[in-house]
Amino acid sequence: MSPDTTRWHSSSTYDYLDHLTAPDVGWEWLRRNDDYQRDFDALRTARSQTPDLIERASVWWGLRFRGLAKAQRN
Repeated sequence: MSPDTTRWHSSSTYDYLDHLTAPDVGWEWLRRNDDYQRDFDALRTARSQTPDLIERASVWWGLRFRGLAKAQRN
């Protein structure tokens, strides 16, 4: 995925950043990171999410995933 660089010099292109929260700004930069995209694709396409993949997402990118929902009896 290549970024659109045709309007990089236009400050109005980035005006929306002035209104983002800290997590939103983090996401804007994270989603553009080639290493993150590689790791995300590995997690998304893995036949099973191995402890190694989960550990990398957790430690390197600070991501946490909920466990699968389990039925509970009362």
